[in-house]
Amino acid sequence: MMFRQFALAIVGIGLCAPMAFADTPSPPGAEVYIISPKNGETVSSPVTVLFGLRGMGIAPAGMDAEMTGHHHLVIDRDLPPLDDYLPTGDPQVVHFGKGQTETQIELEPGEHTVQLVLGDMDHKPHVPPVVSEVVKFTVK
Repeated sequence: MMFRQFALAIVGIGLCAPMAFADTPSPPGAEVYIISPKNGETVSSPVTVLFGLRGMGIAPAGMDAEMTGHHHLVIDRDLPPLDDYLPTGDPQVVHFGKGQTETQIELEPGEHTVQLVLGDMDHKPHVPPVVSEVVKFTVK
């Protein structure tokens, strides 16, 4: 009897595991972009960064709503791997898990870059990833 319960538990875990770790699809043509600052612009700190999104909706992290996600802002670094969860604890990958569509960031004078990645309810990039162009700007 114990073996039967154990076997059923293992089968149950095996059936649930693919669903728990399944990739979240993005629709064709989905696009995330940075409204401001503009590429090549000179700005002062704090820098207001405005996020844009087409073809999908915004939902807070943890909310399971089809064709939605939330923003992650990558500051002054290359994109993290897009086939795994976006890193936490990295001050250069800022999570906006409440569904925010803008932020203000303090930056030292000089050249900077920002880029957006849309993450699913679990902070994992969609498949295919929805990623903005890199925006380069100068803080005076």
